[in-house]
Amino acid sequence: MSRTTDYLKILKDGVWTQNTGFVALLGLCPLLATSNSVINGLGLGLATLLVLLMSNVAISLIRNLVRPEVRIPVFVLVIACVVTAVELAMHAFLPGLYTVLGIFIPLIVTNCCVIGRAEAFAFKQSVARSAVDGIATGLGFLLALVLLGAMREVVGQGTLFSQADLLFGAWGQHLTLHLVDDYRGFLLAILPPGAFIGLGLLIALKNIIDARIQRRAAAQPTAVLQEARA
Repeated sequence: MSRTTDYLKILKDGVWTQNTGFVALLGLCPLLATSNSVINGLGLGLATLLVLLMSNVAISLIRNLVRPEVRIPVFVLVIACVVTAVELAMHAFLPGLYTVLGIFIPLIVTNCCVIGRAEAFAFKQSVARSAVDGIATGLGFLLALVLLGAMREVVGQGTLFSQADLLFGAWGQHLTLHLVDDYRGFLLAILPPGAFIGLGLLIALKNIIDARIQRRAAAQPTAVLQEARA
């Protein structure tokens, strides 16, 4: 397997095949709690992606210096340092978004997908592969947050990119899309039960797409064989 093919497989696994939110079902607490809008989901997703990238690279760099018996405390220490740096940066440059996301930024330290990738991948692989895995896993988590946030925001408020200024500054105020005029909102979509329902619908949609892809892949050899016989 070439290096490019290997990296593409890692990206596909992280973003789609083994998606953290839709398949592995890790990190559901922040996924469900903060995904009531696209901007909230995008902000936490980007923060988690950055933490995954930096922690994977750091752990891969020191993997030969850490004894297996103490690897978990070392993982937690490295991840905590990275999360603290990201938290301070968000507090300084994105104070509004930092206030909205609140406790869920420091709680990235305990996110199972971050520790899981450190244990299952970064501690055993090269820096380059670990970096790609961190980006792929982060993009998968970001995808889940944004899709769920978009679904809940559209159904709950009838808007998209509400409060975009929290992430993009003053010009983000012009990004808000009002999809339905005089929409009174649907409270259930904004509340925690709506997050569970929305996540279940997205998981079902992914399973349907995967099933169709598998059927097409299984049908291709048969079609080729029939053409060859003809």
